[in-house]
Amino acid sequence: METTRVIEPGFTLEQFIASMQEIRKTHEEIAQRFKDTERLVKETDNIVKETALQMKETDKRFAETDKRFAETDKRFEETERLVKETTLQIKETNKKFGELNNRFGEIVEYMVIPNLAAKFSELGFEFLKAHGADIVDRKHNIFLEIDALLENDDMVMIVEIKSKVQTKDIDEHIERMKKMRRYADFRGDARKYFAGMAGVVFSDSAKNYALKNGLYVIEPSGETFDITAPTGEYHPRVWYMTQALPE
Repeated sequence: METTRVIEPGFTLEQFIASMQEIRKTHEEIAQRFKDTERLVKETDNIVKETALQMKETDKRFAETDKRFAETDKRFEETERLVKETTLQIKETNKKFGELNNRFGEIVEYMVIPNLAAKFSELGFEFLKAHGADIVDRKHNIFLEIDALLENDDMVMIVEIKSKVQTKDIDEHIERMKKMRRYADFRGDARKYFAGMAGVVFSDSAKNYALKNGLYVIEPSGETFDITAPTGEYHPRVWYMTQALPE
């Protein structure tokens, strides 16, 4: 016959053991929760520390960014100053260039043109007049600015004058001669037309290009200037009257 030990009135040993096991289980759960909490606290602490480091790094980067912004602002100010200075220099250069062009025009008008006829006489030309000219023919849509026009009863020399001659200037002068010949034809002008290219600076290629196209080359030489005629395989180009054109 099984006997049941009584601990207290109404409370058996089995119930006591069960209660103790329940208490121990609860204690273990609490202990585990403490461990989990401690782990979470440590992880949280680590996260807080990492966040603090990241914030420090971010603050450092913000400080560096602020520094760079300050440097950029300084550079912008420096760039703005340089732009203003450059703009002033460009204006001053343009002003001087304009003055130089005016002086160059005066040199052409008072020194080059009057001496061109004498220089061409050394090549057998006898021009009676030497002057600049503006051609305005609205009826035939011909508008030309002639730097130097030398003429007599039989022939005309049209000279274009540039500070620095390039091949495109020569091409433009050839087109000018075609228009001038057309203008002369409309007026019944049967004289022979020649072309000259004058320049303060002539590259070898530009000079050869002008001579190849039958133009006289006029360039400075000491206190005066020389005229080179197309010779050898090149010949002076003549723009003849094509035919009498109706007015």
